[in-house]
Parts: sequence; structure tokens; C-alpha cells
Amino acid sequence: MPGQASGTPEPITRLIEHFHRLPGIGPKSAQRLAYHILRSPDQEAQALATAIGDVKSRIQYCSICFNFTESDPCGYCEDEHRDRTVVCVVEEPLDIVAIERTGFRGLYHVLHGILNPMEGRGPDDLRIRELHDRVEVEGLVEVIMAIDPSLEGEATAMYVQRLLGDTGARVTRLARGLPSGADLEYTDDVTLARAFEGRQEIS
Repeated sequence: MPGQASGTPEPITRLIEHFHRLPGIGPKSAQRLAYHILRSPDQEAQALATAIGDVKSRIQYCSICFNFTESDPCGYCEDEHRDRTVVCVVEEPLDIVAIERTGFRGLYHVLHGILNPMEGRGPDDLRIRELHDRVEVEGLVEVIMAIDPSLEGEATAMYVQRLLGDTGARVTRLARGLPSGADLEYTDDVTLARAFEGRQEIS
């Protein structure tokens, strides 16, 4: 890592480099995290290592909605008290956490990304075909596109709307209250709830 002292022991340097690869972690933050681990009791450091190992070994994709889960299907898909005629389509699993706070009690479908030709991400790289199959098999009535309102997000919503045209399902998107370029993850609960209430059909 640039600026790393040449006398720093290799294990510390390697740990700093791994922290630096995490999203939102700059060089200084990576160094602080690494030295915090060094100063922590052995038990805390081992607990962190175990937690990371457990996430990689025990967490899988739900075979229905593709959310992260420890058991398949996930709790959302198994919950018989949810509205099984409506599915909310999100970009990433973290978006579900924000949407749950609004009181939404339908089903979910995680695309794991949005269309982005500049980054080489096309329809086959997302869980779009699986969404089409779900709508047909489960007889879903409404598909809510809860995608960030960016150019790529709008293109993804339009693509899904065209793909689902033969299913008879109503395709809507979040509307009022979400500014262009907003991230669902950081949107407050009231704004997100209003966006659900004001959702519009995609045309």
C-alpha cells in the first residue's frame, strides 16, 4: 500500500491491505482498523475471524428470492402471513432491510445488481430471468421495482417491464420522495414509505 512504512511487519501490512479493499475504507481507516485488531484481546480477534468464516461457510442464496439466508428458503419466502401476490424487486439484499422498516409485507426478489453496459453487466448477469419465472409460476399480480432512480436503475426497470409484458402482472416503480441518484440504503423511513405509496406503473 502506498505510504506504508517499509519496517511494518508483513502480517500487519497484509491485514491493512485487506481492510483497504473493503468499500468505503481508505488507507488511514484501514490502518486504524488493523492496529485496533492488534490491541484487542485475543478472544475478540478470534471472534471476529470466526464470524467472517461463518458468514462465508453458512450463508447462501435463497433459491426463490436470492436474498442471503442461512436456511433455504429464507424467512421472507416461508412467511405465510406475507402478501403473496406482490413482489418487491431490489438491487441488493441490504435494500430489503430499509424496505422492511416501511411496513411492506409482500415478497422480495433480489437482482444482485442493475444493468450497466459500461461495466459489462447485462441481463444474464442478474436474476431477471428467475423473476420472470416466479411471476408466471406464482401468479404474482404486482411487481414493484424498488431500484435506485439512476439512469442504470431506470434502464433496468424498463427492461423488466418489457420482459414481464407477457405475464399480465402490473409493474410499478417507487415514485414520490426519491430524488434522482438516491441510494435506498441511506433513504429515511418516511421518504421511502411515501415512495411506496406513490408508486407508479411503468410505461
